[in-house]
Amino acid sequence: MSHVHRHPQQAACLLALATLFAPTAHAADAPAFAALEQAQPKLVQWRRDIHQHPELGEQETRTAKLVADHLRSLGLTVRTGVGKTGVVAVLKGGKPGPRIALRADMDALPVTEQTGLPFASKVKADYRGQPVGVMHACGHDAHVAILMGVAQALVAAKDDLPGEVMFVFQPAEEGPPVAGEVFGAALMLQEGVFKDFKPDAVFGLHVWAGLPVGSVGYRSGPLMAAADEWSLTVRGKQTHGSRPWDGVDPITLGAQILLGTQSMIARQVNIATSPVVLTAGQFQAGVRFNIIPDEAKLVGTLRTFDPAVREDVIARFRRTAEDFAHAGGGSAELQVNANAPATINDPALARRVTPSLQKAVGSDNVIEMPLVTVAEDFSQFANVAPGAYFFVGTTPAGQDPATMPINHSPKYAPDEDALEVGARAMLQVALDYLEAGAAVR
Repeated sequence: MSHVHRHPQQAACLLALATLFAPTAHAADAPAFAALEQAQPKLVQWRRDIHQHPELGEQETRTAKLVADHLRSLGLTVRTGVGKTGVVAVLKGGKPGPRIALRADMDALPVTEQTGLPFASKVKADYRGQPVGVMHACGHDAHVAILMGVAQALVAAKDDLPGEVMFVFQPAEEGPPVAGEVFGAALMLQEGVFKDFKPDAVFGLHVWAGLPVGSVGYRSGPLMAAADEWSLTVRGKQTHGSRPWDGVDPITLGAQILLGTQSMIARQVNIATSPVVLTAGQFQAGVRFNIIPDEAKLVGTLRTFDPAVREDVIARFRRTAEDFAHAGGGSAELQVNANAPATINDPALARRVTPSLQKAVGSDNVIEMPLVTVAEDFSQFANVAPGAYFFVGTTPAGQDPATMPINHSPKYAPDEDALEVGARAMLQVALDYLEAGAAVR
């Protein structure tokens, strides 16, 4: 994914801000990065082990045990079963300072792997009533390994570390086993993950095929879209396929509604100021070639970056569906389940994080991201405390990210050098934030 070209004055302003907030070396840095360097082989081992044994959302029992055992081996007190299978631990540094949370998601996807890797997944499972293959096609195996390594590094620097760090290993980022249920980050919050530990800031990352390995992608403000899962039921009147005039065809009505929504977005929504994507992923109706059924069902996703735009589009979608259906003699019912709000990087926090990322990977390797229409329920945490989220490139050197299998592809195979890059970046961000926060207390 290409970066955004900046105006010279904007670039000068960003450079000035980076200089103003430029992090300096502190006592905890040396032991932390030494421990991370020592842990690098383990990061690869952990990632491959998790990759070979993927688990769907709210089923991550093996992964959770691996994480919990590691955190306990570091001397941390561990909470398990948060949000069904989530794992949480808090590290108290030897000096006073702020509180932060670092988050990694653990779940895999209902995807049959096609990478050919020696540690490729062969796991099968049931997903919403259908037999599926299971694969870490999104890279959450890397996220878990990275945060396990960062935890080990921060524990090694405990005596010189100011403040406290909560490690959050979250289940079900990809959604619940049953549509409409509270899941993942929202469920962990509902169960009080931050009740006794309110972080001053929360940080997360995502490995990303759209960037070359060695780089990180970041932007202030909106970064990723809100994700809504919608379901549209269109009701007509069953009749023989040879005599459509005797009934009401819900398939035709569903097709008209779907096309109508695309015209709605193109002609009624100002997508120049806030992009909108409305996609149908399923259209189910009927059981026989010569029978017009009495019902059709469409299921899909809505992506928006602004809460007000989201509400407006949903209202227009519902009106479009009902009006088309009524015009054809049928009816339509729209249900919308919010999977995740938009991920918005807190601007003030972004000014602090950018220099840390530049320090970790080099200024030329920090790429300003465009808006990304995928979604992340990290946003649930970032709505409770200021959040910062960044991408870690996984495309091997010398290869074009635009031609590589993307996240969620059955052929997604990230370059494992991204593990070190992601861990160094997250560790640097955490250390710099804690040190700067301690200095102003």
